[in-house]
Amino acid sequence: MDEKKSPLTIRGLAVGIIGLIIITASSMYVALRMGALPWPTVFVTVLSMAILGKAKNSTLEEINCTHTLMSAGAMVAGGLAFTLPGLWMTDPSASLSIVTILAISITGAVLGTIFTVIFRSSFIEREKLPYPMGEAAYNTLIAGKEGKGAPVLFTSLGASALFTFIRDGLGKIPSVITVFGGSSLFPALSVWVSPMALGIGAIIGPVLALMWFGGAVLGYFILTPIGLATGLFDSMASADAFRSNLGIGLMIGTGLGVAVKAIISFFKRDKSKKASPIPKNVLIAIIALCILTVLILSITTEITILEGILLIVGVYLTTYLSGMLTGQTGVNPMEVFAILVLLGISALLSPTLAAAFSIAGVVAVACGLTGDVMNDLKSGSLIGTRPRYQIMAEGIGGIIGAVVAAFALIVLKNSMGGFGSAELPAPQAAAVAAMAGGLTDSVAFFIGVAAGLILYLLQLPSATLGLGVYLPTYISSAMALGAVIMAIVKKAMKNKAKADEGAALISSGLLGGEGITGVIIAIVSMF
Repeated sequence: MDEKKSPLTIRGLAVGIIGLIIITASSMYVALRMGALPWPTVFVTVLSMAILGKAKNSTLEEINCTHTLMSAGAMVAGGLAFTLPGLWMTDPSASLSIVTILAISITGAVLGTIFTVIFRSSFIEREKLPYPMGEAAYNTLIAGKEGKGAPVLFTSLGASALFTFIRDGLGKIPSVITVFGGSSLFPALSVWVSPMALGIGAIIGPVLALMWFGGAVLGYFILTPIGLATGLFDSMASADAFRSNLGIGLMIGTGLGVAVKAIISFFKRDKSKKASPIPKNVLIAIIALCILTVLILSITTEITILEGILLIVGVYLTTYLSGMLTGQTGVNPMEVFAILVLLGISALLSPTLAAAFSIAGVVAVACGLTGDVMNDLKSGSLIGTRPRYQIMAEGIGGIIGAVVAAFALIVLKNSMGGFGSAELPAPQAAAVAAMAGGLTDSVAFFIGVAAGLILYLLQLPSATLGLGVYLPTYISSAMALGAVIMAIVKKAMKNKAKADEGAALISSGLLGGEGITGVIIAIVSMF
């Protein structure tokens, strides 16, 4: 590649920003509705290839930088969706100005980007972590230079969008189907009629999806009826409190397990493999940006200077964990990291309720963007893209995405009657709210923490199990159904490589179609 030619082109910026706006808004809807947000990496890779692949003098590096920018806002949206709605769930009369929300999202995006500069060489050059989504993006680029996957992707996306419009826009299809209505001991088992849920289940695969559903079975159909029958719970409300706190504890225990593994990995690392040092001027710029971030947050939010300083330390530690966990497993529980930092600061200081959720929001946005940056940098490393251009693209995308995500959050809140409802359950934010507002069953929580830590150290997906215990059954069952259907279809196909590629494209289309349509319907209904 010509060293003088930048892969971050004007047309790439234009395509990336347009795609970024759409994907960020739809990701906000997905995160609030589903309580989960799969990586958009393969989706934006195919989209960038479809648009730029046949353009004059286009290169893989240009496409790589474009999809890096395009994906940046998705995880920023997830960071906001997984935290801030909890404030309104805790106190419906609470108020956060758009300036405050913008400050939270933009500072989180900036911190996530600049700390990635510090960690990149360690994780990608020295440790050579796999980053499965980054490798998937690389494989997609290599296999689809001609954009052959675009028709499959857009057909799936269009079908999902049409189905969602008929279901939500016209009201002709029920959103949830009840398999059986439940009883005094057994809650109802329902299935969400959602292309998006099927797509997510297909993407994460049968092992994680069935573990997710297994958590629902454990929480709703084993612990709840046994507890009610034996008198351990005196009502369904107390059973729900135990179940939800157990699920939250499992997720927090996973976060502790990540920390323990990170510490072990740090001391066991091969010190003979030296990473590239960070230039002195870059390090000075990072420190200056951290100081500026503390000042901005102290002016625009209820976070104090001291809380802001502790927040920077917490973000540094959790983005390190986020980058490591994403690289090792492809999983990035950003809301768990947010809760960990919030608990740490709350143990030392006494932040206000608004400050507590602002802290959680900054951490979740930073961790979400770090995972996204690292995935993109992995694919760029394999292609040979110069990292500085990708980091520039991610920085631009992160800031623009932060603005779009902030406004999308307000639009969805105003148009769909708030959070914690059937339309926008925002379950991850509810978990953060439970931690900020106090536990309703501390015994269940600490049992969950211990179990989550042990299961994670045994290399079992404890966070996924915790999600199943915590989330409604209609989400978990739809995930499992999507994973099982896709596994059967892939097994029936003889060509495994084509089956995997087709499954990724179809699943991404199902996810994107419903997410985009849901946001459009929400905007139209607001106006």
